Amino acid sequence: MSKTETNNSSIDSEDLKGKKEEILKEIQEYNKERDEIKNMLGKIGGKSYSKSDAVINGVFLSLISIFFVLEITTHWLPSFISLEISVLLVSIKIVWMIHSQHKFNHFQFWILNSIEYRMNQITSKMKKIEKDISSLEKNLSKK
Repeated sequence: MSKTETNNSSIDSEDLKGKKEEILKEIQEYNKERDEIKNMLGKIGGKSYSKSDAVINGVFLSLISIFFVLEITTHWLPSFISLEISVLLVSIKIVWMIHSQHKFNHFQFWILNSIEYRMNQITSKMKKIEKDISSLEKNLSKK
Protein backbone atom coordinates (compact mmCIF):
# COMPACT_ATOMS: atom_id res chain seq x y z
CA MET A 1 0.00 0.00 0.00
CA SER A 2 1.26 3.44 -0.85
CA LYS A 3 1.45 6.33 1.54
CA THR A 4 -1.50 8.18 -0.07
CA GLU A 5 -3.73 5.09 0.16
CA THR A 6 -2.85 4.72 3.84
CA ASN A 7 -3.66 8.38 4.45
CA ASN A 8 -6.96 8.07 2.54
CA SER A 9 -8.00 4.96 4.47
CA SER A 10 -7.14 6.61 7.80
CA ILE A 11 -9.06 9.74 6.78
CA ASP A 12 -12.01 7.60 5.68
CA SER A 13 -12.00 5.65 8.95
CA GLU A 14 -11.80 8.90 10.97
CA ASP A 15 -14.59 10.35 8.86
CA LEU A 16 -16.69 7.23 9.46
CA LYS A 17 -16.02 7.39 13.21
CA GLY A 18 -17.07 11.05 13.24
CA LYS A 19 -20.25 10.27 11.31
CA LYS A 20 -20.98 7.36 13.63
CA GLU A 21 -20.69 9.64 16.67
CA GLU A 22 -22.91 12.21 14.96
CA ILE A 23 -25.54 9.57 14.20
CA LEU A 24 -25.42 8.29 17.80
CA LYS A 25 -25.95 11.85 19.06
CA GLU A 26 -28.93 12.26 16.72
CA ILE A 27 -30.41 8.97 17.95
CA GLN A 28 -30.05 10.11 21.56
CA GLU A 29 -31.68 13.45 20.68
CA TYR A 30 -34.52 11.62 18.92
CA ASN A 31 -35.09 9.37 21.94
CA LYS A 32 -35.14 12.41 24.22
CA GLU A 33 -37.70 14.19 22.00
CA ARG A 34 -39.81 11.02 21.78
CA ASP A 35 -39.92 10.75 25.58
CA GLU A 36 -40.90 14.43 25.89
CA ILE A 37 -43.73 13.92 23.39
CA LYS A 38 -44.93 10.83 25.27
CA ASN A 39 -45.02 12.84 28.49
CA MET A 40 -46.97 15.66 26.83
CA LEU A 41 -49.45 13.22 25.30
CA GLY A 42 -49.92 11.64 28.70
CA LYS A 43 -50.69 15.03 30.22
CA ILE A 44 -53.23 15.98 27.58
CA GLY A 45 -54.96 12.70 26.89
CA GLY A 46 -53.95 10.75 29.93
CA LYS A 47 -55.66 9.63 33.09
CA SER A 48 -55.50 13.00 34.86
CA TYR A 49 -57.41 14.61 31.99
CA SER A 50 -59.95 11.79 31.99
CA LYS A 51 -60.46 12.19 35.75
CA SER A 52 -61.15 15.92 35.49
CA ASP A 53 -63.49 15.31 32.55
CA ALA A 54 -65.31 12.61 34.55
CA VAL A 55 -65.70 14.98 37.51
CA ILE A 56 -67.13 17.71 35.31
CA ASN A 57 -69.49 15.21 33.65
CA GLY A 58 -70.61 14.04 37.09
CA VAL A 59 -71.25 17.59 38.30
CA PHE A 60 -73.32 18.45 35.24
CA LEU A 61 -75.26 15.19 35.36
CA SER A 62 -75.99 15.54 39.08
CA LEU A 63 -77.13 19.17 38.71
CA ILE A 64 -79.47 18.31 35.84
CA SER A 65 -80.75 15.27 37.78
CA ILE A 66 -81.36 17.38 40.89
CA PHE A 67 -83.32 19.97 38.92
CA PHE A 68 -85.32 17.20 37.25
CA VAL A 69 -86.17 15.49 40.54
CA LEU A 70 -87.01 18.80 42.24
CA GLU A 71 -89.27 19.73 39.34
CA ILE A 72 -91.17 16.46 39.44
CA THR A 73 -91.47 16.09 43.22
CA THR A 74 -91.64 19.54 44.78
CA HIS A 75 -92.31 22.08 42.04
CA TRP A 76 -89.82 24.23 43.95
CA LEU A 77 -89.07 26.32 40.87
CA PRO A 78 -91.47 27.17 38.10
CA SER A 79 -91.30 24.66 35.22
CA PHE A 80 -89.80 27.04 32.72
CA ILE A 81 -87.04 28.23 35.03
CA SER A 82 -86.01 24.66 35.84
CA LEU A 83 -86.06 23.81 32.15
CA GLU A 84 -84.02 26.92 31.29
CA ILE A 85 -81.43 26.10 33.94
CA SER A 86 -81.11 22.56 32.58
CA VAL A 87 -80.72 23.86 29.01
CA LEU A 88 -78.10 26.32 30.27
CA LEU A 89 -76.15 23.51 31.96
CA VAL A 90 -76.31 21.35 28.83
CA SER A 91 -75.14 24.33 26.75
CA ILE A 92 -72.21 24.90 29.12
CA LYS A 93 -71.31 21.22 28.81
CA ILE A 94 -71.37 21.46 25.00
CA VAL A 95 -69.08 24.50 25.15
CA TRP A 96 -66.76 22.56 27.47
CA MET A 97 -66.65 19.66 25.00
CA ILE A 98 -65.91 22.01 22.09
CA HIS A 99 -63.11 23.62 24.12
CA SER A 100 -61.60 20.22 24.94
CA GLN A 101 -61.75 19.18 21.29
CA HIS A 102 -60.11 22.47 20.29
CA LYS A 103 -57.23 21.85 22.71
CA PHE A 104 -56.76 18.36 21.32
CA ASN A 105 -56.83 19.58 17.71
CA HIS A 106 -54.29 22.30 18.49
CA PHE A 107 -51.96 19.80 20.11
CA GLN A 108 -52.40 17.37 17.21
CA PHE A 109 -51.57 20.15 14.75
CA TRP A 110 -48.47 21.04 16.77
CA ILE A 111 -47.29 17.42 16.75
CA LEU A 112 -47.86 17.05 13.00
CA ASN A 113 -46.09 20.35 12.36
CA SER A 114 -43.11 19.19 14.44
CA ILE A 115 -42.98 15.90 12.55
CA GLU A 116 -43.03 17.73 9.23
CA TYR A 117 -40.22 20.03 10.39
CA ARG A 118 -38.09 17.06 11.48
CA MET A 119 -38.80 15.24 8.21
CA ASN A 120 -37.63 18.29 6.27
CA GLN A 121 -34.45 18.38 8.34
CA ILE A 122 -33.85 14.70 7.73
CA THR A 123 -34.50 15.13 4.00
CA SER A 124 -31.95 17.93 3.77
CA LYS A 125 -29.41 15.83 5.70
CA MET A 126 -30.07 12.87 3.41
CA LYS A 127 -29.49 15.05 0.35
CA LYS A 128 -26.23 16.30 1.86
CA ILE A 129 -25.14 12.73 2.66
CA GLU A 130 -26.03 11.58 -0.87
CA LYS A 131 -24.03 14.48 -2.28
CA ASP A 132 -21.06 13.61 -0.05
CA ILE A 133 -21.26 9.94 -1.04
CA SER A 134 -21.40 10.74 -4.73
CA SER A 135 -18.42 13.09 -4.45
CA LEU A 136 -16.53 10.45 -2.44
CA GLU A 137 -17.33 7.83 -5.08
CA LYS A 138 -16.07 10.16 -7.80
CA ASN A 139 -12.85 10.74 -5.87
CA LEU A 140 -12.35 7.01 -5.34
CA SER A 141 -13.08 6.18 -8.97
CA LYS A 142 -10.49 8.75 -10.14
CA LYS A 143 -7.82 7.07 -8.06
